[in-house]
Amino acid sequence: MFTQIPTNIITGFLGVGKTTAIQQLLKDKPAGERWAVLVNEFGEIGIDASLLANEQQSTGVFMKEVPGGCMCCAAGIPMQVALSQLIRQAKPDRILIEPTGLGHPLEVIRVLQQPHYREVLDLRTVITLVDARKLVDARYTEHETFNQQLQVADLVIAHKEDLYSGTEMAQLTDYLSQLESQAPVVGSSNGLFDLSWLEAASKHIADKAPAESSHQHHDHYQVDDEIPACGYLRKDNQGEGYHSSGWIFSPEFEFSYAALEPLLMGIESERLKAVFITDEGIFAFNQVDSVLKVQALDEVMDSRIEVIDEEPGQWAELEQQLLAMAVRC
Repeated sequence: MFTQIPTNIITGFLGVGKTTAIQQLLKDKPAGERWAVLVNEFGEIGIDASLLANEQQSTGVFMKEVPGGCMCCAAGIPMQVALSQLIRQAKPDRILIEPTGLGHPLEVIRVLQQPHYREVLDLRTVITLVDARKLVDARYTEHETFNQQLQVADLVIAHKEDLYSGTEMAQLTDYLSQLESQAPVVGSSNGLFDLSWLEAASKHIADKAPAESSHQHHDHYQVDDEIPACGYLRKDNQGEGYHSSGWIFSPEFEFSYAALEPLLMGIESERLKAVFITDEGIFAFNQVDSVLKVQALDEVMDSRIEVIDEEPGQWAELEQQLLAMAVRC
């Protein structure tokens, strides 16, 4: 007898720690289960695939990525193609879907509510991660996507709880009341998850598919763009009040770690993610709230960097600085 695949959406705004949480979930995955992860990023090049790739070293983790903003573009076709491939190729026991921090989770839910997916997928807890310290910042509370992420949640995780000063949990509970959300709230830090949080049936399974959204998207680059002879490719995106620039560098490039780290630390942006092949090894860089974290990786296919900010930056200058510290082997 066919069993529907338990499926969870894990959403949250830029920099809240969704990828960290999914990394932790994959480490705690029950032995013998096959899990699939569908990742969407606002930027056009995709960094999370490289950050999660190390988890694929363990048996039973499969991943697809939909770069370039919102999974719902063109009536959800990019998402549906990737999701169908995951289902067919991985035959997973569970699917985790991570929309971009600037994406509309209702649109992802709308796709999952289509009749052919209702027969295959069992929508479980929709989880929203939120950094409750951001509730004092109008850039968040006045952003439609930030509020929608909280409104759709079956469970709200107050992430980075170890950094709170004491009043943030009460502020979050009050804010959810203003949004007429009845979702329970739990605290967490460093991506720590209780697997039982995934198991409850979502409130959305009884909903009719929501109406089409009117938000707009630009034409996207093809995922399989080839790197030109110069050895690198730049891609830009904009929407939801933010701009992104990203670069993919051929694996032939090796970067100077001694020059790279201080350069990345000096970049002022809302969000920065990168993976680089350097003369000291392979590293992931993750910048949130002006704090740069570095993680050693086992392997990556190439070097990549994505920068997101509310205004376009001096990215041509950044490109030249990166090229200046790279040696093409």
